[in-house]
Amino acid sequence: MSAAGAGPAHTEGVYAISVAASMVRMEVQNLRVYERRGLLEPARTDGGTRLYSAADVDRLHRIRDLLAEGLNLAGIARVLELEEENARLRARLARRRQRR
Repeated sequence: MSAAGAGPAHTEGVYAISVAASMVRMEVQNLRVYERRGLLEPARTDGGTRLYSAADVDRLHRIRDLLAEGLNLAGIARVLELEEENARLRARLARRRQRR
């Protein structure tokens, strides 16, 4: 995810599961599977309805791209984990550089 879209509005859950699935051209069932496998964690209303954010939709696009490259869900989980770790390390390095 780019830093440009990383604000609170980008992470606020606003899309119902059917809308999010349509946005990424996936079946609703797939989104449920990805959540069960820990690939994403949409917000929930008090009643339990899933609400997907723009960041979740970005992540679903990434999952779709990795699936198209032939990765299985375990491989995708590892790639996403490593990408998140890389982003955290880059942010920490940038903060250190700013303090100098």
